[in-house]
Amino acid sequence: MKHFLNTQDWSRDELDALLAQAAEFKRRPLGDQLKGRSIALVFFNPSMRTRTSFELGAFQLGGHAIVLQPGKDAWPIEFDVGTVMDGEAEEHIAEVARVLGRYVDLIGVRAFPKFRDWAEDREDKVLRAFARYSPVPVINMETITHPCQELAHVLALQERFGTADLRGRKYVLTWTYHPKPLNTAVANSALTIATRMGMDVTLLCPTPEYVLDERYMDWAAQNVAESGGSLTVSHDIEGAYRDADVVYAKSWGALPYFGRWEEEKPLRDRFRHFIVDEAKMALTRDGVFSHCLPLRRNVKATDAVMDSPNCIAIEEAENRLHVQKAIMAALVRQ
Repeated sequence: MKHFLNTQDWSRDELDALLAQAAEFKRRPLGDQLKGRSIALVFFNPSMRTRTSFELGAFQLGGHAIVLQPGKDAWPIEFDVGTVMDGEAEEHIAEVARVLGRYVDLIGVRAFPKFRDWAEDREDKVLRAFARYSPVPVINMETITHPCQELAHVLALQERFGTADLRGRKYVLTWTYHPKPLNTAVANSALTIATRMGMDVTLLCPTPEYVLDERYMDWAAQNVAESGGSLTVSHDIEGAYRDADVVYAKSWGALPYFGRWEEEKPLRDRFRHFIVDEAKMALTRDGVFSHCLPLRRNVKATDAVMDSPNCIAIEEAENRLHVQKAIMAALVRQ
């Protein structure tokens, strides 16, 4: 049984097939691939695009989605093995996943890091516990990676450039300022999929402290070796933007300061100028801009950039619906 936890777990041929199916669903939205099937969507964190697109996607393919929020409309869950459950949690993941798997055909999980200890959070315990105990396929709806967003992003790029082959494109993944420390999930995923597609990738961040976890840097290096392209880490804004075909923006926390926000904040506050603006985009080769959303306007990117015809953030957000339908359809066919 195959889960959808990371795109790195899927072959390039399998990913290309998902993208092709997503494009077909975009042309013809309705189908019966999930007729008589159901998915439990388990949200440990808030959502707008993810919940809407998964619920609608299941409906459009004839299936049914059930939304659960542990600690709100479902019991709090314990994930540690061997723990004495005398705290807040009422039931263990060993029962939750197996029971849900008796009811539904798929389980989606959205669970952000706790932002206390990266050594613990990088283990992705919630997602992996669901995958360990579930008798049905599990879909990552965003934890420390966001593989559904990856495919939506690539589909939007393929549409904009008019080709499925993105090799040779200069791709800039740029850190941007945000007044809060954010999850590295989208940055991890953007780095993963851009290198997987053979693009020439530049990771632009203010200082070495903002370089991503070695797991994802290693994945990117592996992808470059297999798919072509290149990987560069840069702290030079002008050099990174120059002649770029794609600029993808995201804020993320510096891992050495993970869980120590008051220590990171003075460092972060020095780099508000990493905002994506017209002057930076003018350095590109008429490049496209995107972001996973939500985006704080005039903090991460200016109004002019967001409202430019070169911004494909809305197309990317729409594509979440189509790629997730492709993922669900593929998993129930196993």
